[in-house]
Amino acid sequence: MATIERMEVNQRMSRIVKHNETVYLCGQVGADANTDISEQTRTMLDKVDVLLEQAGSDKSYILSATVYIRDMKDFAAMNAVWDAWIPEGHAPARACVEARLARPELLVEVSVVAAVIQ
Repeated sequence: MATIERMEVNQRMSRIVKHNETVYLCGQVGADANTDISEQTRTMLDKVDVLLEQAGSDKSYILSATVYIRDMKDFAAMNAVWDAWIPEGHAPARACVEARLARPELLVEVSVVAAVIQ
């Protein structure tokens, strides 16, 4: 039987779930929702780095990412930060959709699936 490991669990969700050498992260947003899209994206990706490391992975092992962006007018600015963050040759499968997020000041959120480093 496959094992499921849940990390940083509360009543609503787990921040990390590991199953069959795959890591699933809950949605991550920027550290300060009162900043612009570039800063929110930077700090959001910093959080992803920390969670992936905690789970035994890193950004070069990301398999897929779904990016939720409040307004597509910010798409290019978000992508500039994303492109600088992803290691060359390790771009995951990715979708980016415009979405209404949990609070109006949130401009971007990401959900990530990654492989565990072997």
